[in-house]
Amino acid sequence: MIQIKRAYEKARPDDGYRILVDRLWPRGMSKEKEQLDLWLKEIAPSNDLRKWFNHEPDKFPLFKEKYLIELQSGEAHIACQKLLDITKEYPAITLIYGAKDEVYNNAAVLKEMVEKMSQINRRK
Repeated sequence: MIQIKRAYEKARPDDGYRILVDRLWPRGMSKEKEQLDLWLKEIAPSNDLRKWFNHEPDKFPLFKEKYLIELQSGEAHIACQKLLDITKEYPAITLIYGAKDEVYNNAAVLKEMVEKMSQINRRK
């Protein structure tokens, strides 16, 4: 099971393995309070893409497309592989993000990607 949660929501035992998937640390949050298992900042959108998107819902389809392309190379691709490996190791994973919008954010894109990859791997 993979879920997404805002960094400002309280950690719960059923969150399982908690991974921060933002490049920047959430404002006003202490590292102790977050109760993270991993900060995978390399998987976050590039600064240019993040600034361009600016959390504008009408830009989300193009943001998603560009972000998925970014995830196919460099450090982002390595981080993606790490995330996929973690999903095989832990039954529950929560992707933590700082954005206010609970629908249009990078964690939502990652969740969808991981779920699709997991389905493909199960068919093999």
